[in-house]
Amino acid sequence: MVSRSLRRSNPIMLVLTLMLVLGFMLFILTPDKSDIAPKKTVPPTKNRKPPPVLRYHMNGLKATKDPVGNKEKVIILTPLARFYDEYWQNLLKLTYPRELTELGFIIPKGREGNLALSKLQDAVHKVQTGKKKEQFAKVTILRQDFDSPISQNEKDRHELSAQKSRRAAMSRARNSLLFSVLRPDISWVLWLDGDIVETPPTLIQDLASHDKALIVPNCYQRYKEKGVSKIRPYDYNSWHDSKEALKLAETMGKDEILLEGYHEMATYRYLMTAEYDPKGDKHAETPLDGVGGTALLVKAEVHRDGAMFPPFPFYHLIESEGFAKMARRLGYQPYGLPNYLIYHYNE
Repeated sequence: MVSRSLRRSNPIMLVLTLMLVLGFMLFILTPDKSDIAPKKTVPPTKNRKPPPVLRYHMNGLKATKDPVGNKEKVIILTPLARFYDEYWQNLLKLTYPRELTELGFIIPKGREGNLALSKLQDAVHKVQTGKKKEQFAKVTILRQDFDSPISQNEKDRHELSAQKSRRAAMSRARNSLLFSVLRPDISWVLWLDGDIVETPPTLIQDLASHDKALIVPNCYQRYKEKGVSKIRPYDYNSWHDSKEALKLAETMGKDEILLEGYHEMATYRYLMTAEYDPKGDKHAETPLDGVGGTALLVKAEVHRDGAMFPPFPFYHLIESEGFAKMARRLGYQPYGLPNYLIYHYNE
């Protein structure tokens, strides 16, 4: 009985199997409609415009003592942790032609950075949507991709224990900004800290007139004592080296740094702040071994030749002082103007 039942069902099974095989083969061999749909015709290459090729004759790029007359482009770079309206208003008072001036900012992560960014964007928008002659040639705003190691209040950021990490982070921010915005037609770079609130309007022209590879003014701070307005030194990073400092460096570990302005670390360097003479020549020059970064004018070729702000100990120096050492190793002598004052915000 069982064997007869299986034999009677065999023809049906064969038919079903054959139909499944034919259906599967039909599905596989039938072309997709998308394959037979008409394709868009690609226009011949000869009708396309080639992408633009920009050529810069770098040998003809100059940074001279008359940057306005020679129409030399300047970029003002500012690491901006806080937005001070006094900084912005002072920046707008600079008389260097706006069509030759670019701005670049880098802002830290976090709540304070967000607030600074919001205020900066509002200020930039107001200028860049205003009169054409008052607009800057270009404005770039970057955000840091790393956290600031300490808070931005003045007391915390000037603690001796915070200096290595703080200034390493500042170096990273400066380098990120510099490498992102330095275009081939820029002649000068003005580093201007976001807490510099008072400079002469002719700051760029005045510094450039000395025709130095890198040059710094003297950074002071205004304050009041018993209602009397006074000034005091602020930036101690512009200095002449000393034998004592060099000997001290020889005893330090490879990851240790020398710092200025701290009684715990007596370097006996001669500071440019001590050279200020209120009756002296405003444009008197002095060669320096270290420079501060509160306001620093640099010929762009110095950066292009490789001088940057080391975020690591470089000959036991870091950030702007390390930059000065690196520039000197490349053959560029830093200079300072002891009697040319700019002023830092007083918190």
